[in-house]
Amino acid sequence: MNKIASAKPGEAHGRVAVVDIGSNSVRLVVYDAPTRLPIPMYNEKAQCALGRGLGASGVLHPAGVECALSSIKRFVGLAKAMGVAELELVATAAVREAADGPEFVARIHDSIGHDIQILSGEDEAKYAALGLLMGVPRADGVIGDLGGGSLDLVGLESGSFTHSATLPFGHIRLSEAAEGNPERARAIVLEALSELKWLKSVKGRTLYAAGGSWRALARILIDQTSHPLHVVDNFTIGAEAALKIMHLISGAGRHSLDLIPGVPKKRVETLPFAAAALEGMLVVSQAAKLQFSGFGMREGVLLSCLPDTMRHQDPLLSACKTMAERTGRFSVKGREMLEWMAPLYPDETPAEQRLRYAACLMSDIGWNEHPDYRAEHSFLRVLRVPYAGLTHADRALLASTVYVRQNGDLGDPLIRPILGLLDVGQLSWIKVTGLALRLAHTISGSAPGVLNKTRLELGEDNLQLLVDEEDRDALLSEAVQRRLKTLGRALGLKGKME
Repeated sequence: MNKIASAKPGEAHGRVAVVDIGSNSVRLVVYDAPTRLPIPMYNEKAQCALGRGLGASGVLHPAGVECALSSIKRFVGLAKAMGVAELELVATAAVREAADGPEFVARIHDSIGHDIQILSGEDEAKYAALGLLMGVPRADGVIGDLGGGSLDLVGLESGSFTHSATLPFGHIRLSEAAEGNPERARAIVLEALSELKWLKSVKGRTLYAAGGSWRALARILIDQTSHPLHVVDNFTIGAEAALKIMHLISGAGRHSLDLIPGVPKKRVETLPFAAAALEGMLVVSQAAKLQFSGFGMREGVLLSCLPDTMRHQDPLLSACKTMAERTGRFSVKGREMLEWMAPLYPDETPAEQRLRYAACLMSDIGWNEHPDYRAEHSFLRVLRVPYAGLTHADRALLASTVYVRQNGDLGDPLIRPILGLLDVGQLSWIKVTGLALRLAHTISGSAPGVLNKTRLELGEDNLQLLVDEEDRDALLSEAVQRRLKTLGRALGLKGKME
């Protein structure tokens, strides 16, 4: 790990920066890292195309070298200015395979005084898998991470690594190897993947896709299928439906791709080849479904930099706790609300309790918004939080719960499309949990240490709020009584204060 010389003891903010020197781009990502999965504070990319022509020439693209050197100097300077304590520079397929890769690395070291870690194909693949496991800890199938110069694969069995492979056809090199012909590209991919006998074990399981080009394809799939949530991470689609669209994209001309909304202009040229690679993966693996990851190699590198105790934290709850600490007012603690509400969930599973805890932690997210927009803004913020460990259904459930907590109506057109991701039982859970959170914040004034002076009790016909006699005047009010009755009705019970 490289230390930033200007970060003095006691002044570091726990910030970690990763400079990813890829075959297509050089990217700086700065993380504020007191948690297992911090949100990027800064993200900048330079499209240098170091790997352009590498297959034919055996050396790095000369213009790309100068672009990369200039970009890396800028990124290291920015990292110092941002108070980054630790900086990791990693290079992937192009630098690893080019004859002049060592010379390029030496020039960088002489220029900025930092070492560069040149990842092996196996390391690159496993870092990508680590990034995926941040959000899908029991991933089962295979992850493919497509860069500009390579396709890195790792087999996964309930979160454990099995086989791995690196193939020399990222979207740039595949385009060049196929001489710009997507049909030829498909044949190259199918031939190479067919040699990996272990891929047959993925049949009926999940193909996880990472890498910028495949995420660009995910955005197209989201649009083409009218999926109600425009979040790439954990977007899932059946393999058959994905195959049809990938085949169309891999055969589409540049003009057709230019007409598709949301396709980055710089990716149009190689996007058909990224689609051909994904098509080949789906065909050979016979995966049942395709799931995209918003996290990859860079996040895997970050995770490897963190202490062991931090690596094993739940990524969702860790992020929610940090958010609550940083954006809350004098908020009642999430654990306090979780335990207070527990009588309403006698048959709760661990997975359900985890989501309820996340709802508790995020329940006051909109406290400083204008009251007229508090429910709407809270809903959208929770729906789009850049946290790992959330399926799209989980996002819909949590966002709708916080919407109800902030006096939103489940019948509002704003949230109706998202509710299509949920079943009837989850809709009932949303209403009860949202109303219980509303009652909890009303009783406590959102201050800690108040709720435990009351308790909820389920009877055959009643939902009772029990309060000690000496605390009744301080804790009970018309608003409390009204919201208790509303919660009781949601449960098919009569709300009573005792």
